Amino acid sequence: MPDILFRDAIKLGLQEALDNDPSVFIMGEDIGAYGGAYAVTDGLLDQYGPERIKDTPISEATFIGAGIGAAIAGLRPVIELMSISFSLVGFDQIVNMAANIRYMSGGQVNVPMVLRAPTGAGVQLAATHSQSFETWLCEVPGLKCVCPSTPYDALGLIRSAIKDDNPVFVAEPAMLYSKKGEIPNEYYEVPIGKANVIKSGSDVSLISYGHGIKIISETANYLEKNGINAELVDLRSLNPIDTITISNSVRKTNRVVLVDTARKTGGVMSEVASLITENSVDWLDGPIVTVGSDNVPWPYNHDLEKKAFVDVQSVVKAFEKGYGV
Repeated sequence: MPDILFRDAIKLGLQEALDNDPSVFIMGEDIGAYGGAYAVTDGLLDQYGPERIKDTPISEATFIGAGIGAAIAGLRPVIELMSISFSLVGFDQIVNMAANIRYMSGGQVNVPMVLRAPTGAGVQLAATHSQSFETWLCEVPGLKCVCPSTPYDALGLIRSAIKDDNPVFVAEPAMLYSKKGEIPNEYYEVPIGKANVIKSGSDVSLISYGHGIKIISETANYLEKNGINAELVDLRSLNPIDTITISNSVRKTNRVVLVDTARKTGGVMSEVASLITENSVDWLDGPIVTVGSDNVPWPYNHDLEKKAFVDVQSVVKAFEKGYGV
């Protein structure tokens, strides 16, 4: 099982799709000669040519709309945004068009399109380039939304996303592009809508996604030293959410801490908390504990950004306060 960078896992999935399906092409800002904002598409222009690796103007609404049209016409575009923050410029195309066309046409028209974007803070890009708008996009019916936490999941989810006949938004945590992880030599896919129990435990369920998995893993190691056996659940898919895996974990451990690297207010974990309340609240021995980053615009200054970002200490403190341990 070779080690591979997170960005290279995504690139491998894109190369496979380009090699195996002539209807796949990639479009976005500076994805050609420059190789993309995080070097995911580096070298693809030379390998596949400008017909399939298309640089676009700085106009997200325009090239997302062009991608929707291409998808309706039978192609499978992969649209790269420089930042999920810029999805706002194309929200009408994503939310009102891509997500709704299949429904408005009575299932006669599909939009098999993938949108990819770096998400989240932690890399000193300041307030306007550090948003986590997967928290907004995962609310949209008709739009699937995923967020990988490892190279294994990044490759498996991009494979599934490109094959899906629905629009899929792949939110890629900016802090993870240079992280390494193992992938198998054998072909696999990660199904959209299926969470992953990373570690089995008996005392508390720690649930997160994306970069948050690193935080809950480190939290579990800390708790282990204090005799607390934590179960770790990676959502992977934000729409649809795997309610069954979440419920099974909570009913097993009877305690839960939900960790969001995005701002706590309005985050993905608010929806998870609602689902737990509806399905498993009677199994809990205490409150649903939620932890997130501070409700402030993201600072550029490294120390201030780090202070605003959720960390192991804040998760442990919230757990101890919630359950009196």
